[in-house]
Amino acid sequence: MKTIKTLLAATALAGTGVAAQAEKWDMPMAYSATNFHSEIGAEFAKCVTDGTSGALEIVTHPSGSLFGGAEIKRAVMTGQANIGERLMSAHQNENPLYGVDSIPFLVSSFDEHEKLWAIAEPYVEKALDEDNLHYLYSVPWPPQGLYMNKPISDISDLKGVKFRSYSTATAKMAELTGALPVQVEAAELSQALATGVAESFISSGATGYDRKVWEHLSNFYEVDAWLPRNAVFVNKDAWADLPDETKAVMNDCATKAAADGLARSKDYTQFTLDGLKENGMTVERVNDTLMGQLKAMGEVMTAEWLEQAGDDGKAIVDAYKGE
Repeated sequence: MKTIKTLLAATALAGTGVAAQAEKWDMPMAYSATNFHSEIGAEFAKCVTDGTSGALEIVTHPSGSLFGGAEIKRAVMTGQANIGERLMSAHQNENPLYGVDSIPFLVSSFDEHEKLWAIAEPYVEKALDEDNLHYLYSVPWPPQGLYMNKPISDISDLKGVKFRSYSTATAKMAELTGALPVQVEAAELSQALATGVAESFISSGATGYDRKVWEHLSNFYEVDAWLPRNAVFVNKDAWADLPDETKAVMNDCATKAAADGLARSKDYTQFTLDGLKENGMTVERVNDTLMGQLKAMGEVMTAEWLEQAGDDGKAIVDAYKGE
């Protein structure tokens, strides 16, 4: 009888141990639940939860509902959240390499961007590691265009316009065009447009479509300025504590998310541009004069980025250009 009781006690203790090993990670995300980045993140979270049979459950929190976009990276760095997603170029002021995907007009298509990212990714991964973050995967946005509340034909038309800023590159663009930069996170964009806090911004067709900007703005200009990326990363200490089999599942799910996200971004590009048109916006290419002015501005910004990024930045751009 004593032996049976001992076995039952051991079994109960073992069961408690298994339950104690199950973890729940909250994953803050800045964009709405219907945005394709958030959808890919939710699919990744389910992949990990299913792949570990619930030993690690990841729960996504879109629309900045857990932490605002500007707070997500630091929240994961400090362990307030174990995992999160963030637009990397929003942190270019911390490390120029985070803005490698937002060098104006260095790349203007998915193929060009993927070539650049294949070179730059290890550098960005190292920068994140130095910030106590383990990089998992990233997904590009569609090419960035210019949203306006009026038709424009010359860079001077931007002077005095309240221009949404969300990164070093967008703030610099506002400065060089004479626009007035106002910092607005994606979750606050609709309200900023509705109240006149912002009148213009540069972003993809996806952002405009998700936020129904046709309710406030009239024009979208396809300038294909750059293709920024959202990255998903884990607190390094939390990553180190995971069993190897859980890490393997997460890496597999991350590989799938990156591939699915790229395909979704490509498919979403034309879909969202068509959606802007169907809802009354004028969608068109800028004229040659304005495009030339924007590219000249891009050359100034590229030179500044290269100076700030130092040897690593030069190595990336030189390798991309084949120099």
